[in-house]
Amino acid sequence: MFKLFKIACLFALLIACSNAAALPKTTSSIAIDMQSGEIIASENSNAVRHPASLTKLMTLYLTFEALEKGTLKLNTPLKISRYAANRSPSRVGVKPGQTISVEDAIKAVIVKSANDCATVLAEALAKDEREFAKLMNNKARKLGMKKTVFRNASGLNHSAQVSTAHDMAILGRAVYTHFPQYYKWFSLKKFTYKGKTFYTHNHVLKNFKGADGMKTGYLASAGYNIVTSAERNGIRILAVTMGHKSIKERDNKVMAMMDKGIKKIALNQKNAPKTVMAKLEIPERVSHQALNKKIISKPDVTGEWGIQIGAFRNYAKARSYAFTIKQEIPEIKNYPVDVEVVTDNMAVLYRSKITNFSKKDAEELCHRLKKENKSCIVVNIKNDTTLTLAKR
Repeated sequence: MFKLFKIACLFALLIACSNAAALPKTTSSIAIDMQSGEIIASENSNAVRHPASLTKLMTLYLTFEALEKGTLKLNTPLKISRYAANRSPSRVGVKPGQTISVEDAIKAVIVKSANDCATVLAEALAKDEREFAKLMNNKARKLGMKKTVFRNASGLNHSAQVSTAHDMAILGRAVYTHFPQYYKWFSLKKFTYKGKTFYTHNHVLKNFKGADGMKTGYLASAGYNIVTSAERNGIRILAVTMGHKSIKERDNKVMAMMDKGIKKIALNQKNAPKTVMAKLEIPERVSHQALNKKIISKPDVTGEWGIQIGAFRNYAKARSYAFTIKQEIPEIKNYPVDVEVVTDNMAVLYRSKITNFSKKDAEELCHRLKKENKSCIVVNIKNDTTLTLAKR
């Protein structure tokens, strides 16, 4: 019995050593200004390593793209294959032959990091998961993720599935910038499916002020990884860190990066930096539901018209929303944002506007925004009047 005990201990030690050897000795990190793409901090950010469940961000990107194109709808029932149902944990326990809605599958992937639901989404968009991986790699190339290779939709262990902190920052920024209408799901702290409630693995959501997403990941060969975003006072930062030995170490690292990064961005905005900072670029993308023709190439400094796109109780939210709209429509990225302070029944409101249009261009843009069910009013900046547009 004593010999058997020694053998068992030796076997456990060999496994532990094997896992330790597989985990790189150094971590990889990057932090960027989400709006400008400027790299605020970087450490070994181009080191190749396993992404683990950060992989699911690409699965979600392709799912959001399918929703926008109309290939899928949120209430579309997706059939669950035996292969998907039998994927290794983490999973929500879907059963072969049953169905799950696209929306529930998305929430399960974000909150529970459900491998079974990631495969369900993959099989809905391709013949099988192998073919879906080809779509993932094709999109990665288009986004500029030069060192990333995907082999499955979930991030389950595969020796050839690799990425970098830099590439994951590109993907995280692309998800936020290209699909702001779906980003709200990344802030979910819990999700209920068939009477069972699942809670998020992303503890940064509750431990860092302003944090609102995105995704965690873990493999023995990868360590603890995270891509996360936060917004404070109109400043949005995205941070990635990979290869940590524990959840606590990873979370402390990424929260420190975001806190320092937000302060640095605020200082840069107050005092323009003397040196040009490197940028993390993503390709511009016009939404399928956004403008389908150019407006004008640049703002008209004499343009008297603008569009009012919302009224908020918070200045930072009013400003941030205007920049979100500009990100959705690259053709107006250079148009100025104006936040007007008004009093409404003793309460302060902040009206979010984008300005310097001709009347015709403002009307056309507003009509197109309304087609996407976005609030919009055409306003004459000079005379402070509004032009009401009917939906069409």
